[in-house]
Amino acid sequence: MRKSNYDKFPATAIEGDICSGWQAIRSRLAAAAADKGDNCTITVECYQGVDHEELRRELALLPAAQFVDTATLFRPVQEMRDLTQPWITDDRLFGYRARFSYADFLDSSKVEATRQRLNGAEGLTIVYGHGAATVCPDADITVYADMPRWEIQMRQRRHVISNLGVDNADEMPSKQYKRGYFLDWIVCDNLKKQLFTTIDFWLDTTIACQPQMITGDTMCRGLEKTAHTPFRVVPFFDPAPWGGQWMKEVCGLDPTQSNYGWCFDCVPEENSLYLSVNGTRYEMPSNNLVFYKTRDLLGAPVEARFGQDFPIRFDFLDTMGGGNLSLQVHPTTQYIRDTFGIYYTQDESYYLLDAEEGATVYLALKSGTRPQDMIDALNHAQQTGEAFDAERYVNRWPAKKHDHFLIPAGTIHCSGAGAMVLEISATPSIFTFKLYDWGRLGLDGLPRPINIAHGSHVIQWERDTEFARRELVNCVVPTGEGDGWREERTGLHENEFIETRRQWFTKTVTLHTDGSVNVLNLVEGDEAVVESPSGEFEPFVVHYAETFIVPACVGTYTIRPYGLSEGKECGTIKANVRFHN
Repeated sequence: MRKSNYDKFPATAIEGDICSGWQAIRSRLAAAAADKGDNCTITVECYQGVDHEELRRELALLPAAQFVDTATLFRPVQEMRDLTQPWITDDRLFGYRARFSYADFLDSSKVEATRQRLNGAEGLTIVYGHGAATVCPDADITVYADMPRWEIQMRQRRHVISNLGVDNADEMPSKQYKRGYFLDWIVCDNLKKQLFTTIDFWLDTTIACQPQMITGDTMCRGLEKTAHTPFRVVPFFDPAPWGGQWMKEVCGLDPTQSNYGWCFDCVPEENSLYLSVNGTRYEMPSNNLVFYKTRDLLGAPVEARFGQDFPIRFDFLDTMGGGNLSLQVHPTTQYIRDTFGIYYTQDESYYLLDAEEGATVYLALKSGTRPQDMIDALNHAQQTGEAFDAERYVNRWPAKKHDHFLIPAGTIHCSGAGAMVLEISATPSIFTFKLYDWGRLGLDGLPRPINIAHGSHVIQWERDTEFARRELVNCVVPTGEGDGWREERTGLHENEFIETRRQWFTKTVTLHTDGSVNVLNLVEGDEAVVESPSGEFEPFVVHYAETFIVPACVGTYTIRPYGLSEGKECGTIKANVRFHN
C-alpha cells in the first residue's frame, strides 16, 4: 500500500460574496430588505432534508411583521399519503417516477387566503418552507436553502428529517430514500431549475449551526468557472456488509472503522460540490452545476440525449479483506421504463484498481444453465436459508489488477472477495435486483431485500460462458500510440452507451472531449497534471485513484506524469458517451 495523497475535499476557488454564521446572515438579509424599502417580502425556499427547526429558529429572529410557514399550507398528511401512494408503492425499495409539483401538495384555498392576507402587507414579511416560491412567486428577495443528497441520507439514518408533507422521521431510511428518489427530489429539482437565475442568496446549512450564505452572482460565477475546467466532486464513503480495507489506507480514511465498502466519487445526483469562496468552504449539490451549465458540462449531443441527467457514474467497491457482493442483475431498458418510469438503465463494468491473490468476479451464466432450475434454486435458498450453489450456475473468473469486466444490463454478476473495483456505469443508482446475498444481514441487522421476481424477468439467459469470454472479459483493443504514450479501448459492450479508453503514458498525452463530458480516474501513478494547450484553465493536479471530470466544452486537454510520478508510467481510464461504434 502507498501513502495516501487522495484529496477528500476538492474545491473550486473563487472570490465572491459570502456570509458565515447566523448573525452575519441575518444582518445581510436585513440590509437587503431595507434596500427594498419599507415593505419587503423574503421567500426562503427549501430543498427536502433541511433542518427546519434550526432554520425557523434563526430566521424568526429577523424583525419580520409576518412569518408564514408553508408547512401550514400543505394538504393533510393522510391526504398526501393517499395522493402519492400509487407512485411510492408498498415495495421496500422501488416506486415509480412521479410527476408532481408543489401546487399538487398545497391546499389551494389556504394558499389563496395567505396571498390575500399578504397583499399590501406592511413591513418585512418572510414566507418560509417547501413551496414558498410557489406561494409567493413575486417576492422581493429569494433565498434558497439547499441540501446535498448524501447529507440527506445521513439525516435519514439519524431519523431527524421527514419527507415532503408527511411526518415520517421514524420510518426506516430506505423508505425515506425511496420517497425522496421517486417523488420529493423531482419536485424540488423542477422548482429549483425554474428559480435558478432569480435566486438572490443561496444558503448552505449542511453542517448544523454553521451556515454559509453566498449571493446568486457568486454562485453563478463559481459554477461558470467549474464548468470550464477539470474538477472533482466531493467523494463520500460508506461501510457495507461485504466491505473491505483497501480504501482506509489509499484514501486516508478512519482506520478504526470496521470497513469501507463504497466510495461514490462521481455521482453528481448525490455528491456535493465545494466552492472555496475567499478561502471559506461552501457546499452544495453537484447537480446544481448540471442544471445551470448543462450544455457546457455535458456537451450538446449528450444534452440532446439525456437532458439534465449526468449519465456517467464512477464509484468504488472495496472487497479487499471483505466478502462477496450480492449476486445481482440490473434491469433491461424496457423493463426499467415500464416498471419504474426511468428511461435508461444501469449498464456497468468492473475495472480492477487492485486485487488480492485469488480474487474473482462472478459474471454471466455457465453454458447449459436451465433458467427454471436456477430460479427454483434461488427461491429455495431464499425460503429456507440454505446456501445457493452459485458456482453451479454462474461463471467465476480470475481477476487481477487492471482487468476490465463488461456488464451490460441483464447480465448476472458480482465482485468476489479480494477485489478493489472501480465501477463505471450509467447513473440510475438504485436498480439492483439482488438474487442471493450469501446468507448475511445488512448493517441494520435486517436481511437485505432480495428481488428474484424482478431479476427473473430481466436475466439474459443467452449470456453464457462463451459469450462472456468473447464479449465481456478483457476486450482490449489498441487504438493508438505515440512518443511516450499508448491508448487502448477497453469497453464498454456494444449494447452500452459508454465507451472507455485507457491511456498509459510516461510523457504528455493529448486527449479531446469529442462533444461529450469525459470522466477519468488515475488508475496508475501517484500524480498527474491536466493542462490546457491554449491556457484556457489552470493546471489541475490529480492523485492516484481520484476520479475527475473534464467538461465537454474544454475540448482539447493534455495529461502528463507530475511530481512523484515524473519519469514513471501513469495510467488513466476515460469514459465518455459513445455516439457511434
